[in-house]
Amino acid sequence: MTNETLQTLLNRRSCRKYLPQQITDEELNAVLEAGTYAPTSMGRQGPRIVVVQDAATRAQLTRMNAAIWGQDVDTMYGAPTILIVLAPADSRCAVEDGSLVMGNLMNAAASIGLGSCWIHRAREEFDSDEGKALLKKWGIEGDWIGIGHCILGYPDGACSPAKPRKADYILKVSE
Repeated sequence: MTNETLQTLLNRRSCRKYLPQQITDEELNAVLEAGTYAPTSMGRQGPRIVVVQDAATRAQLTRMNAAIWGQDVDTMYGAPTILIVLAPADSRCAVEDGSLVMGNLMNAAASIGLGSCWIHRAREEFDSDEGKALLKKWGIEGDWIGIGHCILGYPDGACSPAKPRKADYILKVSE
């Protein structure tokens, strides 16, 4: 059995090289809307998505992220758009809810021909004084957990190939 949705899920890959051209507002809004329809605990819609497209903030996030990783590299792979997914720290399902938002964002991007990749270390970024200052600057009050960065853009070449699925990925228990 196959359909367009299943094909998108099977073919989405992480992209780690982007063209510098910014994505369109129409593409961005389609991806963002899909993110807002991710399932959340008790339907609370707790996560927040912050869109970063300005060069200065992208550079700041890249620098912060690279420092946490202990590397002097572009951890955002030159992507022109960074979507930061945050979740309320007091939510028992913060990580799960935010992770579902990240999945929707990446799958939506793939469905319209954009490249995406989940970039980690958002938790450490927004636990830092510099990260908390960014949240305050953006008008985000309270305690938040950085779930991840969903980088978006037009792929510059092929994205990562799929690895073969492991043999014991699925275990069926039946009568």
